[in-house]
Amino acid sequence: MTTRKSPAPPASWPVRILRGTSAVLASFLGFLVLAIVLGAYFPAIPKAGVIGPVLGGQYPFHIALIALVAAALAALAWRAGLVRWGRTVTVITTLCTLGALAIGGIQFRAAQNAGADVSFGEVFSELAYPAAKPDATETYASPEGKPLQVDAYLPKKTPGKKTPAVVLAHAGGFHTFDKSDLRGTGRWLADHGVAVFAVDYRLAGHDRPTWNKSPQDLVSALGWVQKNADQYGVDSSRISLGGMSAGGTLAMNTAYRLHNGTIKATDGTTPKPPASVIGFYPGADVSQMWKDDVAGSREAAEMFTGGTPEQHPDRYREVSPTNDIRPGLPRTLLVVGDRDRSARPETVTALGDALKKQGVDTEVKKLPFAEHAFDDAYGSLTSQTSRQILLDFLTKDAR
Repeated sequence: MTTRKSPAPPASWPVRILRGTSAVLASFLGFLVLAIVLGAYFPAIPKAGVIGPVLGGQYPFHIALIALVAAALAALAWRAGLVRWGRTVTVITTLCTLGALAIGGIQFRAAQNAGADVSFGEVFSELAYPAAKPDATETYASPEGKPLQVDAYLPKKTPGKKTPAVVLAHAGGFHTFDKSDLRGTGRWLADHGVAVFAVDYRLAGHDRPTWNKSPQDLVSALGWVQKNADQYGVDSSRISLGGMSAGGTLAMNTAYRLHNGTIKATDGTTPKPPASVIGFYPGADVSQMWKDDVAGSREAAEMFTGGTPEQHPDRYREVSPTNDIRPGLPRTLLVVGDRDRSARPETVTALGDALKKQGVDTEVKKLPFAEHAFDDAYGSLTSQTSRQILLDFLTKDAR
């Protein structure tokens, strides 16, 4: 004769509260990290493919820690009686932890290959722009009576030695942000021997197109730096022009047109073309930006040009770097994330290939699991990698 096993006594209120709290938190965190990790690996997934490459690509180790916490909470709920649910969530969040760590590992390998001196302290502490300040702020031009300023980040002066320099234009879809967005990159490059001049330029608005103004501002900025090279200890033969996103589009367009003789200074002497050109996730073709209509790119293109490609085809051609490719252009660096939806990696790579076909010395760097504006997270592995790539490019001649 068998004896029936007596049912387990009901859980006490503290156990029920612990189980319920653990289950709710684990569910929330588990869903969040699952969406981020899946989106990072599979950008085509709706919504998750938007947030995943941004958070998963910039903060993989943070996501791994959150996933690990979710796994611990799920395991706690499992032990407290929610067996099937707890076991399932524990497995999912553990896999998410491993997936996030794999992203970080791939990015760390890319940083090593680029020669970056990785700081994991920065990975966890520098989540956005650092509180860096320029060494000087000056007015480089006053078009239409409105002053445009430049922030100078300067290396320590060495007697008898002049440094390379770069004039950088900020991101913002031609219509927003300012030179302060470049403070982290500016300070870091200056600390590593390159003078940085981060510039403001005239921003577009719905009733204020700047397609013919912003490039002129970069012409003025480049001329100002060339004119004041001795004052800042800069080698005038090694002044480069670059920018991020829309700033990269402007920098490339301006530099190439200076070389081709299709843009002149409106006030004063036209500067020499820059020694080299840098485009971080640039819009290669403004018409393509309008067609793609990703993350506000169509609105930005219309504000910049004053209309659509059908209304102003000449303006769109004039401001697109793809239309200025000629033999003999300055050495060019292009950097893009392989998850970038705005400046798509295949578009940037095609631009690089077109430059190479014309004999232009061109480097194209694709960073793994990186979305647009990956360097906004200053301490991220992709940001640290991109700074090293930029430094090496700007100091290549010196070495």
